[in-house]
Amino acid sequence: MTPSERRLTPRRKPRQVRAELTRERILTAAAHIFAEHGYAAGTTNRIAEHARMSIGSLYQYFPNKDAILAELLVRHIDRGAWTGAEELGLTPGSLKETVRALVRDAIDHHRDDPQLLRIMIEEAPASSELIEAIERHGKERVSQVRGLLARHPDVRVEDVDVAAELVVGTVEMNTHKLMATPHPVQVERLERELVAMITRYLRGDQ
Repeated sequence: MTPSERRLTPRRKPRQVRAELTRERILTAAAHIFAEHGYAAGTTNRIAEHARMSIGSLYQYFPNKDAILAELLVRHIDRGAWTGAEELGLTPGSLKETVRALVRDAIDHHRDDPQLLRIMIEEAPASSELIEAIERHGKERVSQVRGLLARHPDVRVEDVDVAAELVVGTVEMNTHKLMATPHPVQVERLERELVAMITRYLRGDQ
């Protein structure tokens, strides 16, 4: 493990419920502090104070605020699984609603706190755990979408594998970009335009 990786590695991996609750308390406090004060002013002292613990206790779990932010982003990514994909009805004429479900799921996952989302995107340092989480989430999402496209009777693309990559990348990139701006685009407009664009592509509309 390199010095940079050690710097971003949590010091204590919870094995007991009490330790896990303490760790969650730190992460919740950090999310609040980063969103309210920004990353530069979101010090570990402020996080510890908000979590109602000593700075020494916080350091037993995380070596610095970079490690805390990296863990927040890993948690954000891991919570982004599309749990409703298998419940969709794949019938002729339902492609637009299938795409809408995908887009809405991505929007819902990113709409809670645009300020914190922006900080995580712009400030979170790369760690091996974060890279693994991004790759794991990407593979799962693409696999889900590929399965839907392969089964849907209205999909007319020639290469389903590439189409799944393009659809997931388009939804994730635009959702992150637009939901994290200081003045996010109106959610209904974002959803409407993304759904229309992706549906036309999948149907092979000229």
